Amino acid sequence: MALGDPESQEPTLMEGDTTGSEASQAPQASAAPAPPSDLDRIATVPNLLSAIRILLIPVFVLLLLHHGTELAGLLLLGAVVSTDWVDGQVARRTGQVSNLGKILDPVADRLAIAAALITLVVRHAFPLWAALLVLVRDGLLLVVGSVFLFRRKIRLDVRWIGKAATFDLMFGFPMIAWGNFGLALHALMLAGGWILFSIGIVLYYIATVLYVFDLRRALRVSPV
Repeated sequence: MALGDPESQEPTLMEGDTTGSEASQAPQASAAPAPPSDLDRIATVPNLLSAIRILLIPVFVLLLLHHGTELAGLLLLGAVVSTDWVDGQVARRTGQVSNLGKILDPVADRLAIAAALITLVVRHAFPLWAALLVLVRDGLLLVVGSVFLFRRKIRLDVRWIGKAATFDLMFGFPMIAWGNFGLALHALMLAGGWILFSIGIVLYYIATVLYVFDLRRALRVSPV
C-alpha cells in the first residue's frame, strides 16, 4: 500500500474513500470523485494490475522457498510492492477509481504481505515474533472490519499514518530477509530493514488505535 495511492486503504477495516481521506482529517483529493456509474466498473487498468499482483504471489513464494532463487523471489516481491504504487497512480491520474479497486487493491497488499511473511519465517529469514506482530493485527482487523462492513455497512476512511506504516513494513521486512539470506550488502540491508520495520510497526498500531476511535464515531452516527 504505497503512499499517495488512491485505491490503497487499510483493507481489514474496508475503508471507503481510498484517496487518503479520513473521518477526522481529510486530505485534499487530487482528482474529482468518479461518477457512480464509473465506480461500478470492473475492467480498469488498476484492477488488472491488482489482479496480476495476486497472481504473482505463488510465484515469489516458490522462488523464496527454493534454495538458490531467494534473490529472484525478493526482487519479484519488490516488484509486486512497487506495482501497488503504480496502480494507485494510474487510478488517480486517469480517474479509474472503482468500488472493486477499493477492495481488490488492499486485498492484494495483505495477501502479498501474509504470504511473504509466512514464507520467510519458514525459511528462517524473518523471526516469527515479528511476523506475528503484523499477521495477528491484520487478522483481527479483517474479522472486525468484515463484520461491520457486511452487517452495518460501515467503511472507515484510510489514514495517512496507516499508509506510512504499510509502506515501511512492505520494504522493511524484505530488506531484513535480504540480510538474513546473506545477499550483497547484507549487513546494510539488515540494519536498514529493521529501522524501517520498527518505525512501521509502531505506526501500524497507532493507526489501529485511531481506527478504533473512528469506528466508535461511525457507530454513534449510524447506531442501527
